[in-house]
Amino acid sequence: MRIGIDLGGTKTEVIALGEQGEQLFRHRLPTPRDDYRQTIETIATLVEMAEKATGQTGTVGMGIPGSISPYTGVVKNANSTWLNGQPFDRDLSQRLNREVRLANDANCLAVSEAIDGAAAGAQTVFAVIIGTGCGAGVAFGGRSHIGGNGTAGEWGHNPLPWMDEDELKYRAEVPCYCGKQGCIETFISGTGFATDYRRLSGHPLKGQ
Repeated sequence: MRIGIDLGGTKTEVIALGEQGEQLFRHRLPTPRDDYRQTIETIATLVEMAEKATGQTGTVGMGIPGSISPYTGVVKNANSTWLNGQPFDRDLSQRLNREVRLANDANCLAVSEAIDGAAAGAQTVFAVIIGTGCGAGVAFGGRSHIGGNGTAGEWGHNPLPWMDEDELKYRAEVPCYCGKQGCIETFISGTGFATDYRRLSGHPLKGQ
């Protein structure tokens, strides 16, 4: 059995697949924001739920916002900022008592679409995730391309091009959590949409 985890900014979801790729179990829990240890425990709970429901033990792979630095072995570039600087794969492997393989969630999407999704057969795939944040991944020939720093394709912290007058005003009013202004993610993401709606209407809106 193969167990997959999708760690998002608002929800964490597990799926268990059988030998032929059939779905055996699926469930989601809220992501515990700003709490690294509780994030690990939530993932462990989902794995335990999947194994209890199926009566099987599985291998574990997970898509995360951000990536594991090939130089330091810790998470970088995650909009779930409490993961940054943490040896996430090692801590999860220790908690679950097995190897846990991590990859950037947008890279996982790019490979999936290149193999048997909307871009099946395409030589080059650029896949975008718009969720709590805004990420992207690249696949060449059905294989993930992560680049020398493990962040190839990530565009959320590139500046939004061709800003109009209102967007320039928004840029000044809403700095990105990374410390810069005008990042694509501050505009094009669930969080960005909610912030812009509240700024213009005066009413709150959840970006979920």
